[in-house]
Amino acid sequence: MTLVKLGYVAMSVNLTNASPSKTMTYTQFPKIKDREAAIDKLERISNENLANCLRLLKHNVAHDISFFRFSSKLIPLANHEELKDWKFMRPIKDILHEIGDYLEKHPMRIDFHPDHFVLLNSKKKEILNTALKTLSMHHALLKGMRVPTEHRCVLHIGGGYDDRELALEQFIHNFALVPQALQEMLILENDDTTFHLRDTLYICEKLNIPLVFDYHHHLAHYEKETKGWEEHWGGILKTWENSSLPIKMHISSPRDDKNFRAHAEYVDPKMFMDFLHGIRGSTEEIHCMIEAKKKDEALFQLMQDMQRFKEVEIIDGASFWFK
Repeated sequence: MTLVKLGYVAMSVNLTNASPSKTMTYTQFPKIKDREAAIDKLERISNENLANCLRLLKHNVAHDISFFRFSSKLIPLANHEELKDWKFMRPIKDILHEIGDYLEKHPMRIDFHPDHFVLLNSKKKEILNTALKTLSMHHALLKGMRVPTEHRCVLHIGGGYDDRELALEQFIHNFALVPQALQEMLILENDDTTFHLRDTLYICEKLNIPLVFDYHHHLAHYEKETKGWEEHWGGILKTWENSSLPIKMHISSPRDDKNFRAHAEYVDPKMFMDFLHGIRGSTEEIHCMIEAKKKDEALFQLMQDMQRFKEVEIIDGASFWFK
C-alpha cells in the first residue's frame, strides 16, 4: 500500500480576506513621497501576508492537510534594485517566529515554487544574480520559520534559448556557481513547453537533485517517440533516495482540449487514478501537490471523488491509502 497525502497551493478559496500575496509595485512605491513611509507600507503588507499564511496553516490543520505551498509573493519588492538598503527580514522576524512555533506544534510539509523569471541556466550574469537573490530570500524565510531548508524550493530548468541541449549544459555549468545552501534547497520539475521528463531526469541524476514529476506537464510535453513516463519512474524515485522527505509530484488537469496546458478548476479523478495505478507498489508514501484553480476546494472535491474507488482507503480529510 502507498500512503498518499494531498496538498494545495498558496491560498484558500474558503477563507475570506486571507490573501498571502498582497503587493505594492515599484510604480506605486515612489508615489509615496516620504520614502520611509513607503517602506513602512511594504513592511505592513509583508506582515499581513505572513499573518494570513498563519491563518492558512490553521485552516489546513482543521482539515487534516499536512502539505502546503507558500506563496512566493510574501515580501513585495524584496529584491528590487532600488531597495537594496531595505532590511526586509527585520520587520517580519516576529511573525516568522510565530509561524515556526505553530509548525513545531502542527508538523506540516511546506515549500515554495518561485516564479518563472528565476532562471538558473541564463548566460546573462545579471539574470543569474537576480535568481540567486530570489532564492536567498526564500532560504531566509524558511530559516526565519525554523523550517529545514533541504528540498523545499521547486524550480523549472529555465529557458531553452533556441538550443535546448546547450541550455541543459548551461544549467549544469551555472549550478556550480550556486552556493551550497541554495543548491540543497532545490528540487526540479519537468515543464510543459521546453524541458520534458527525460531532460529533467538527466539534470537531476547529474547533479543529485530530486525530481518533482508533473503529470499534467508530461501529458502536454513529451518526447515524440514515446508518451510513456512509467519507464522513468524508477529513476525519479532514485533521485529522492537521499532526501529526508517523501517523493513529491504535481497533479492538475487540462482546462479543456483547446487549452490543454491551462489548469482546470478541479482535478479529474480518473486522470489521478491513472497516475496512481502507474506507480502502484513502487513507494511507501507520496505527496501530491494539487495545482488547480479552486485551490483547497479542489483538494476537498478530490478527496470526495477518491471515496468511489475500491483501491482507496480514506484516512482523514487529506490523505488515503492506495492499495
